[in-house]
Amino acid sequence: MPDSGARTPAARGGPSRVGSVTPVARVTARKTRRHAVHVVIMGCGRVGTSLAKALERLDHQVAVIDKNAQSFRRLGADFHGQQVVGNGFDRQVLIEAGIERAGAFAAVSSGDNSNIISARVARETFGVQHVVARIYDHKRAEVYERLGIPTVATVPWSTDRFLRVLVPEGSTTAWRDPSGTVAVLPISVHEDWVGHSVAELQEATGSRVAFIMRFGTGVLPDSKSVVQADDVIYVAALSGTVTDVTAAAVRAPEES
Repeated sequence: MPDSGARTPAARGGPSRVGSVTPVARVTARKTRRHAVHVVIMGCGRVGTSLAKALERLDHQVAVIDKNAQSFRRLGADFHGQQVVGNGFDRQVLIEAGIERAGAFAAVSSGDNSNIISARVARETFGVQHVVARIYDHKRAEVYERLGIPTVATVPWSTDRFLRVLVPEGSTTAWRDPSGTVAVLPISVHEDWVGHSVAELQEATGSRVAFIMRFGTGVLPDSKSVVQADDVIYVAALSGTVTDVTAAAVRAPEES
């Protein structure tokens, strides 16, 4: 007979091999929960569905709001987040979706007005730190960007994506404004530009030097700054002039 007073590993404080969680596993679980964010998504169309599933795969907590309960079918049976029927700018609906503990809010419904109103409510009423709204009208997108609400202007964004694939100009563009009018891109410059001023380079190319990466560090130049060897120069230019800007930059100064 075994000693009835003998203690099992679990009783002695050691890890049990069956049905228990080791201290390492508990620490790992705590770290995962610590970095998880509760995200509220308004709109369960194709974008909202894709975003919700992607966030859940990354172990974030997700709540999706939509006026039409049938829209939640897109999420599939393997989606374990919260599904709330209602308007995303309704405070009670937002509270039901957990907006008070949310770290992020995305408004991706098909309506510009609904998206921007709900985004403002999330930020201004509930103090959500990370808020973004999808906007179809790029002119509105510019206004809301100035109000401090990040937007994704669908048409300019899609246009930029196509440009990146179809033409060399697109492949080098690092950033475009929401309207697609201004592009920021790195340019290659002729070696003879070394020693010349940024002001001369700007005048020759018809662009503005936004910043320079120099020895791995970002530098904000002024008109008196001088181009140095191995500089990676980023310029801001109107989208329609990018080809001309890059062509001028690779010519020697006296040729520009």
